[in-house]
Amino acid sequence: MRVLIDIGHPAHVHYFHYFMKIMERKGNQILVVARDKEVSQELLSDFGISYVSRGRGGSGLLGKLFYLIKANYIIMKEALRFKPDIFVSFASPYAAQVSWLLRKDHISFTDTEHATLGNLAFMPFTSVIVTPKSFRKNLGAKHFSFNGFMEQTYLDNRYFSKENVCELLGLKNNEKYILLRFVSWDASHDIGHSGIHDSVKLELIKTLSKTFRVFISSEAPLPQEFQAYKISIPASKMHHVLASATLFIGEGATMASECAMLGTPAIYINSLNAGTLMDQELGGCIFGFRNSTGVLERANELLCGDALTNIFKKRTKILLENTIDVTAFMVWLVENYPVSLETITRNPEYLNTLNSDFKP
Repeated sequence: MRVLIDIGHPAHVHYFHYFMKIMERKGNQILVVARDKEVSQELLSDFGISYVSRGRGGSGLLGKLFYLIKANYIIMKEALRFKPDIFVSFASPYAAQVSWLLRKDHISFTDTEHATLGNLAFMPFTSVIVTPKSFRKNLGAKHFSFNGFMEQTYLDNRYFSKENVCELLGLKNNEKYILLRFVSWDASHDIGHSGIHDSVKLELIKTLSKTFRVFISSEAPLPQEFQAYKISIPASKMHHVLASATLFIGEGATMASECAMLGTPAIYINSLNAGTLMDQELGGCIFGFRNSTGVLERANELLCGDALTNIFKKRTKILLENTIDVTAFMVWLVENYPVSLETITRNPEYLNTLNSDFKP
């Protein structure tokens, strides 16, 4: 089978990394087209994955419209050369629209209810839409849900083994640290929303750095007063940093959700929310705030608690009980398509069984 995968965000590289490895090991051919966004292409290179770049994207409505035309052209050109049997993406309007023009099926994964414009751009052109069960919207007859989280595709114990990051971060042995994450607020679904107020960012750094090493990961350039805290590591090592952090505080939904998979206490500050995060919050794995009020107080409460790591590891274990191997499910769905679609159409609950079909 020949599969074209469109990558629009660093998280998508992780979602499809092991899927691609397993598919290629089984003799399938993969073509990756990737946007030059943040560290997406750096990750692909780190993992030894060849790709075709579709550029950096556009800003503003007019810029985004021009980029839509450009990205569709690049994907169309590559598809005509590669001749894919199927397109796969995480909510890519570009892959969806080109697949529709070429009369090929497009399987899309998504877990972002509030990406209204993005959803409208890919859904009409998509054959199958797959989401975690925590997804709070019904997207119609093409929509199927699985019992699990997208982050399990790379942070499940089958695929992830924590590495010691003390040397990487310049830490003394067993020195505790906190990771702060700031986003750029330039995505279409970020318009009108906000996270940590600048004054609270400064207060967090000043207070927490008295007791812990503090590192900052940021999509946007950091102001001069924050530069000393900027984390500088290979993008492929970030999950190992998250796995050993004493606490995560950030505006990024993906990293907060990753912490829930790893058993790392997380505070998520963003006026946007999602079903995935709601379920993880209900499980006590993350603490969600719609604005900065009370964030420092919650951080201090958590850091004063006993056996913090053990408590959150247990909560993660409970959260993930009875979930499926999401990567293996993706392989099964794509490799057996369209028979796999017929199977889940007849019996949607088949997605939520720990069936041997799901083993890579």
